Amino acid sequence: MLGLQYWAVLAAAALAAPRGRGRPPPPGHPPRLHRPKRGPGAPRPPLFPRPAAQARTAGAGPAEQALVEEATRVALDIRRTLDQHRRREAELTALFDTAGDLAALRELDAVLRAIVHRARMLLGTDVSYMTLNDPVAGDTFMRVTDGSVSAAFQQLRLGMGEGLGGLVAQTARPYASADYRTDDRFRHTDTIDNGVREEGLRGILGVPLRVGTRVIGVLYAADRAVRDFAPDAVALLSSLADHAAVAIDSARLLDETRAALVELGVATETARAQSEAMRLAAETHDRLTRLVLRGGDVTDVAREVAALLGGSLVVHDADGTELARVGTRQDGVQQNGAVRAGAEQAGPEPGRPPEHALAASRSDGRAVSVDGVWVCAVLAGPELLGSITLGGRADLPDTGRRLFERAGLVTALLLLLRRSIAHAEDRVRGELLGDLLAPAAPGRVRDTGSRTLRARKLGVDLTRPHALVVLHCDAALRSRLAAEAARHARARDGLAGVHQGRVVLIAPTDRPGPLARTLAAELGQVLGTPVTAGSAGPAAGPDGLPAVYAEALRCLEALHALGHTGGGAGLPDLGFLGVLLGDRADVGAYVDRVLGPVIAYDEQRGTELVRTLEAYFDHGASLARTKDVLHVHVNTVVQRLDRVRQILGEDWNTPAAALEVQLALRILRVAAVRPRRAASPPDPRSPGSPHPTSS
Repeated sequence: MLGLQYWAVLAAAALAAPRGRGRPPPPGHPPRLHRPKRGPGAPRPPLFPRPAAQARTAGAGPAEQALVEEATRVALDIRRTLDQHRRREAELTALFDTAGDLAALRELDAVLRAIVHRARMLLGTDVSYMTLNDPVAGDTFMRVTDGSVSAAFQQLRLGMGEGLGGLVAQTARPYASADYRTDDRFRHTDTIDNGVREEGLRGILGVPLRVGTRVIGVLYAADRAVRDFAPDAVALLSSLADHAAVAIDSARLLDETRAALVELGVATETARAQSEAMRLAAETHDRLTRLVLRGGDVTDVAREVAALLGGSLVVHDADGTELARVGTRQDGVQQNGAVRAGAEQAGPEPGRPPEHALAASRSDGRAVSVDGVWVCAVLAGPELLGSITLGGRADLPDTGRRLFERAGLVTALLLLLRRSIAHAEDRVRGELLGDLLAPAAPGRVRDTGSRTLRARKLGVDLTRPHALVVLHCDAALRSRLAAEAARHARARDGLAGVHQGRVVLIAPTDRPGPLARTLAAELGQVLGTPVTAGSAGPAAGPDGLPAVYAEALRCLEALHALGHTGGGAGLPDLGFLGVLLGDRADVGAYVDRVLGPVIAYDEQRGTELVRTLEAYFDHGASLARTKDVLHVHVNTVVQRLDRVRQILGEDWNTPAAALEVQLALRILRVAAVRPRRAASPPDPRSPGSPHPTSS
């Protein structure tokens, strides 16, 4: 009985232990265990028959042999169970390690490399690798390899349905091939077959990487020998593929979360900046509103905005006229030549904006930067009212730019308000001007006192001498001419308006001619078209303005008739025509203007230049006849006429100037003869009358 028990224990021990090399150890010694590398599904070694054979050799009976065989079967079951436990332990360890990698949120590439390596180790294959789907290209590409030695294989791309992996990616089902090269279940391509052949692969197993119902890639295990993959191997590789899919999806979610956090941070910063900008805009709006409500003008707004932005500011109207200048070096220079603190600004000095910059700001409705200077068009709808220019802030941020643009809106409101007030004042001034120029009705006395009082309320003192100018230009520009004339009138403490279809301006001055020439030149430049100005005056009071208006109108018509369009003049500037056209002909002033310097020269030096001129013109400008009449040498006549040229100018003997001189000589002769006629008749031998003592 003891021998039977010995054989049963020997069989169980021999069969329960892994197959070793050499003889089994003697009783009482631990068996030698050899663990060859073998993956799931590998064929088991043949059953060890030595215990049963030894029992038969020893002469054991049938019962003992049956007991040994039963012990052998039980040992084989134990060994199979132990192998399963060991394999399951290794699989669970790999899965736990993978789960730990995922929980530790390691870098995605490291996690995928670890999964692929574990798949190779657990399945005992030569190579393992992973491909991921490319939704843009519509194929799948190699992502991670382990054990691969072929560069071409590591760079393979598989179309959907191509090869084993393409079929797995397309159908979302695992596929295995004991020998891929000869397996005709798959669609072979030259690219894939060349890569597989270069790597030397034969048996290949591929399982899908799934996230929900969506396939994102394939996990492979492959041998360089023919091999059948058991279901346990498929299940193990599928578990690792599930972990890889979780890792990839977790990385995607983590990247999306990080991107969302970055976007949230950017949005938060943007919201903070916008909140700060809104706060600054609201504060600026309140400050500018209070400033406007207190009656501030464009200069006050410019000063406030320049302080807020820390730069220098210049405001121009639509015609380029400067309305305000704040913070510039020119503004900082005081009367003693010193510069106020903060007047020096970095960067270019702002001035009149370039036309292209103003056009760009006008078309976009935004401020633009040109050569370190910011320009913003001041608009009322499509109408250009002016511009504001900011210097010293080339690095103006968006909040500052919006504040600068808001200043443009406030400036537009002020300019519109100023224009509305100016239009109202112009209407009142125009009505007053019409009343002043209208002649009194027959039998009625002009109400001079009320008109003087109305003028005084407008800042016009009618008790001072006033000159009157009638202006003319193309009919299409008449309204603009009236507006510009009104602006000039306000600057001169005068009145301007449209009377009887003509633009009229009156201003306090006793020199109508220079005023007319100045207005013709300045208004012509502003309008870009010739402006003709005829003037008259000055009028001593309101009652004289209707007559002065009539004279100025005749002067304007004479300028057009003489071809002097685009010029300005008064009646005295027209010579003898002015004397003829004027209602108050002052011949003495005319003679004095034409011959006054010559008369004064004779009086101071006792010469006879006037007498020589009379003889010269009376005898047809003949030098010979003139010297005979004057009983002097011809050289004396030439010297006297040269002296006249020096006094009157080089053009004194031109036809127009000679006509003026002859007319003045005739008037002078009549004025000299008339008071002497009662005393004695003139000397008939004299070529002219004696020289008067005064003009």
